[in-house]
Amino acid sequence: MPLSSQLPPDSMPIRAAGPVTGNMLEKMEQRRIWRLQENHSPHLWVLVSILFDLIMIVLAEHGAYWLRFHTSFRDYGNWANMELQQYTGHMMVGSLSLLLAIGWQGIYHRNVLLRNRWVASKIARAVLIWTLGFLSFSLALKLQPSISRVYVALNGACALLLLLGWRHLFNHFLHAPSRIKTLQQRTLFVGWNEDAKRLWKTLSDDTAHAFNLVGWVDASAKGQSDQSMPENIPFVGYVEDIQRVFAKHEVDMVIVADLPRQQMVELANLCERELIQFKLAPSVFRIFVSGLSLETIAGTPVLGVNRLPLDSTLNVLAKRAFDIIGSLFGILVGTPIVAIFGVLVWLESRGPIFYHQRRWGMNGVPFDIIKIRSMKLNAEVQGAQWCTQDDPRRLRVGAFMRKWNIDEVPQFWNVLKGEMSLVGPRPERPELIAGFKHEIPHYNARHHAKPGMTGWAQVKGLRGDTDLSERIKCDLWYLENWSLLLDIQIMFLTFVKRENTY
Repeated sequence: MPLSSQLPPDSMPIRAAGPVTGNMLEKMEQRRIWRLQENHSPHLWVLVSILFDLIMIVLAEHGAYWLRFHTSFRDYGNWANMELQQYTGHMMVGSLSLLLAIGWQGIYHRNVLLRNRWVASKIARAVLIWTLGFLSFSLALKLQPSISRVYVALNGACALLLLLGWRHLFNHFLHAPSRIKTLQQRTLFVGWNEDAKRLWKTLSDDTAHAFNLVGWVDASAKGQSDQSMPENIPFVGYVEDIQRVFAKHEVDMVIVADLPRQQMVELANLCERELIQFKLAPSVFRIFVSGLSLETIAGTPVLGVNRLPLDSTLNVLAKRAFDIIGSLFGILVGTPIVAIFGVLVWLESRGPIFYHQRRWGMNGVPFDIIKIRSMKLNAEVQGAQWCTQDDPRRLRVGAFMRKWNIDEVPQFWNVLKGEMSLVGPRPERPELIAGFKHEIPHYNARHHAKPGMTGWAQVKGLRGDTDLSERIKCDLWYLENWSLLLDIQIMFLTFVKRENTY
């Protein structure tokens, strides 16, 4: 039985308004044939990317060998001159394993060919993992001849430079007008709401230009629309005319933002017949959308958020190990700094050097944060409040400390104790959170991870008395996109980004 006969009487079936002409059918069929022919091109470029990645890896292997044994690097360690033939087996294993590590990051797919920054980050991660893994593997098995650690490090560095360099040139090649058309996805929105508006802006701002946005289709019947037309967004028709829209605008992908279930099923079937990708914007989920996954409960598929990076035990352990090493180093380097500025604080304002304040930690567990006191005694007699620009409560030395984040140095102890992390959403005071969680959407979702000494929002200039909504968006973005490389990037930016540090 056709699906349209199963729809309730008040549901508008998806069809072409009026008779479907021969010209329309011919054009749709031509579009189908063209798509089948052109779809081979992206796969060809994927194969090209694999081939040239392998070439760059092999070049990196030979470059590392030359640097290690034929330049000043040969003086490190008790290594005699190694013949190239002696390292050939190691190079073959290393090349294939590195290519597999890169492929494991998911970059060999036609839909990500234009996403150069994303691909570069995945390559960097794969090279780092491979360098550590290959060195551990070779030492554990005691391969003969043994592998030089300097050679492995040089190999990783050469591979990273060569891979990123050639990928940059390849990206320019793919963005040529004659090729980008076959790689871009002509995207149509069905229905319109806040989720569609956000997604449209995200895709429009995509620097990779992977999407060619056609416009939007009204999910209502003609003459029955109860919503205002979005500004500056092309309106291309109504859902009942969807076949005409497909033919006219050569659509590759449909994103449904708002459509009754029955029509949604019929539209999905239509997209399947016309070789058009069907996507659904998950409007039920407002946060952590990247962590959505399908799981089976008692044989029934259920969609939910359960795959954030820090839900992985290995990621949690890696982050904790990084925190312990970083906090120990911070305590070692920071102790004389704390001593010097502690004396300066005491000389300007006799009283306690350290300032203890109650904050909310992971899962809402409170803890006492430690700072070097940067304000006068009894600065919060009138209650909890943020520091503002030219705040009269600050000490003279306090203004300098806050500008350079020196007052935060004692928090390395909080990190070592496990109450905080080096990087994460900044912790807030319980009395402020009591109001925020009702006023700011998704505020408490930031407490899914340990609070940090610094964070993505802070390096974006969202400190102190700034837009809370934007700050929360940055915190949630960090939780969705966490990686050790991102933590290192944020820590570096903390030293150079000092906007709103008062």
